[in-house]
Amino acid sequence: MRKKLISFVNLNKIMLKFFSKKKAKNNIFYLTTTLPYINAPLHMGHALEFIRADAIARYKKLLGYDIYFNTGTDEHGLKIYEKAKEQGLPVQDFLDKNFNVFREQVKIFNLMDEVNFIRTTDDKHLKIAQSFWQRVSDNGYIYKKKYKAKYCVGCESEKSDSEIENGHCKDHPDMDLKIIEEENYFFKYKDFSERLLDFYDNNPSFVVPDFRFNEIKNFIKNGLQDFSISRLKEKMPWGIAVPGDDSQVMYVWFDALVNYISTLAEDGIDTIDKLEASQKFKKYWLLGNPTQYCGKDNLRFQSAMWQAMLMAAGLPNSKQIVINGFVTGEGGVRMSKSLGNSFDPRDIVSDYGTDALRFFILKEISSFEDSPFTIERFKEAYNSGLANGLGNLVSRIMTMAINYNVKLSSKDLDYQYFTEPVLDLENFDINKFINKIWGELRGLDEYIGKTEPFKKYKINPKEAEKDVYYLLFNLYKNAKAIEPLLPETSIKIQKLIKENKKPENPLFLRVYA
Repeated sequence: MRKKLISFVNLNKIMLKFFSKKKAKNNIFYLTTTLPYINAPLHMGHALEFIRADAIARYKKLLGYDIYFNTGTDEHGLKIYEKAKEQGLPVQDFLDKNFNVFREQVKIFNLMDEVNFIRTTDDKHLKIAQSFWQRVSDNGYIYKKKYKAKYCVGCESEKSDSEIENGHCKDHPDMDLKIIEEENYFFKYKDFSERLLDFYDNNPSFVVPDFRFNEIKNFIKNGLQDFSISRLKEKMPWGIAVPGDDSQVMYVWFDALVNYISTLAEDGIDTIDKLEASQKFKKYWLLGNPTQYCGKDNLRFQSAMWQAMLMAAGLPNSKQIVINGFVTGEGGVRMSKSLGNSFDPRDIVSDYGTDALRFFILKEISSFEDSPFTIERFKEAYNSGLANGLGNLVSRIMTMAINYNVKLSSKDLDYQYFTEPVLDLENFDINKFINKIWGELRGLDEYIGKTEPFKKYKINPKEAEKDVYYLLFNLYKNAKAIEPLLPETSIKIQKLIKENKKPENPLFLRVYA
């Protein structure tokens, strides 16, 4: 049993021996989520992205990395403008109010302290976005023309006929499409087809998982079309002014994607040239392997559009794009308030705690495929994995450790789990990693059932103490392993072991239907 329980760590070290030699020598890591619009409350999709990104950032920090963790709010575009008008508020007042709500809401996910929040209405972002536009224009990749298109306000993007079903966008069937007919600026997207494909060939792990990478490659191979990157200000006044043409504002995606680099602009940095020359940009964008988490509906924007924009500006590309599936309702139906199958993550945290939500997101939701969230499924996972699982195991082991006066040595307590890269986490397969950890925890339960230290102690106290020591150390080891995943629970368990106490109250109360 002991060999079985420690095999995961040993196997990981063997598999990563070669990988570690190839690993970049620097210990800098840049990670960003997409920026949510703040015209509506956070939902389970946001919870998925924030929690996963935070788990990876915490893992890298435990490995000793200097972390730059970026998120924030996307604050331009038609849906923001219309929502502010609907509430009868000046747009900036609407945004300021909702940004403060957003900052409070994300606290429920227990993100690490180092998170940087950027707003696309920040002055530094506005200046960098305009400078970025100017450089792309100077490089010959922007032109002006008249056009007509079907536009989805929900996606803030134009829709081809293949993306429309029953006269509506497939992703927003409850919203009417808008017909846009005007003269705007266009980005020469078609010029980057071959460059993008070459870039993908030279970076075979650029998009995770592989099937999403194949999807974007096929999209490029089918042919790119130049796209509009501005809107007439008289029709859509809420946006960043196009340099040299006050009658136009930037298309929200062309503006918002620039946040991934504008976030690195310090005071006094107001142009792309200055940003490129800055130490912060060189440190985190050039050396930090910039990695972006996003949902599958962002695949084209992040892995193709943004990369082409960077090429057009003569800037280095992102290192990796990690694509999540959707959190769905019962039967794989996408969550929607109108369908009555959505859940507010704030309600889950209020009733069960932050780590219960993190546990379900990280363990029960596929790392890359769509997965359902239902309250029944949540309760079942909570009871089996936390209340009857980890919580009960901690209580059993700590009771025996106290009763038989078994403690870990100071050397044992210095044990560090994350001393080398963990293959599953390097591959962003958090689901696979946490399932291995829970397999080890089940193994500890089985060990108790097999050895029965509480019975053995009456006959052979020393052997029973050895068994309890083995259980206590492996519990401590696994508490360390879950630190980036369930940070509050991990710290509680470590504290109990260090202080040789059993929990005064169950770590997780069992719930009933």
